[in-house]
Amino acid sequence: MKYYFYLIVSFFIIISCQSNKETIYIIHGEAQGSTYAITYIDTKETIVKREVDSILEVIDLSMSTYRDDSIISKINANDSIIADNHFRKVLETSQNIYKESNGYFDPSIGILIDAWGFGRKEKHQVPTQQVIDSLLLYIGMDKVYIDNNNFVHKKTPYLHLNFNAIAQGYTCDVIANYFKQKGIINFIVEVGGEMVISGRNTIKNKKWTIGIDNPLQETNNKREIIETIELENVALATSGNYRKVWTDSISGKKYVHTLNPKTGYPEQSNLLSVTVIAPTAIQSDGYATTFMALGLEKSKELLNSKPELKVLFMYQNSSNKDKIITERYNFNN
Repeated sequence: MKYYFYLIVSFFIIISCQSNKETIYIIHGEAQGSTYAITYIDTKETIVKREVDSILEVIDLSMSTYRDDSIISKINANDSIIADNHFRKVLETSQNIYKESNGYFDPSIGILIDAWGFGRKEKHQVPTQQVIDSLLLYIGMDKVYIDNNNFVHKKTPYLHLNFNAIAQGYTCDVIANYFKQKGIINFIVEVGGEMVISGRNTIKNKKWTIGIDNPLQETNNKREIIETIELENVALATSGNYRKVWTDSISGKKYVHTLNPKTGYPEQSNLLSVTVIAPTAIQSDGYATTFMALGLEKSKELLNSKPELKVLFMYQNSSNKDKIITERYNFNN
């Protein structure tokens, strides 16, 4: 009888040890015109795909310009709308970066994005200078605000908001906070290439290893990693013009998707890509777009006042266009 009891106890100890073993779980799907992938480590499958998808649905209802029933679409249509907490957070952060960058980060350029065909309709065309000059009169994050009752107001009805340059980073933050609330601390949340990296890869007992793509590789080729970084408890975003390029069939000229809010034209700077490491993904996403518009030298000037940002610049010089130059900024802070 004692022997039988010993076998039962031993059996439960073995099962208990097995159930407490850490395992890597992966959740992935489509989101925000792109894809998402989440890797987390836990002793059981604590969070499943439907929970993540429900968070994505709520954020889409707030900020997706591809949904007519979203808050942002209704604001762009000049409806009287109350902002939710998601919209308010992204708007306020966007206005802060707008001020710090002297207007180079400007999510109010929705009408310019549509004019160039980089928006919902994706009908590419080159607007005339007259059209661009007229549209520039109606942009600026200083032309939109939220009142004390949470109603969103625009100083001109022609202003259209587009948070595509920052919403995916914010989405990463929201999902990451949900995981932490569930007691999960070791994970990577990635939405459209933007990431929150939390804790460590405890399976391998090391920091998470993140690969940075070669900005000149062809999109149909196998992924080529040009840099690797080991990270924990930070967010990361990469912005570049190397994959979203439109070629005018008449002139043969190539146009990148990053628009300069000052000129109204696509900004072909000397930068190939910018990777920003920041405390939150909304910061890394917004500043990565900002630095692509600013170019290398102006970006460095702004970074003098942003020691919390670590930045990996990739660019070429005129003397050797086949070589990618990698420059790290603030990595010693």
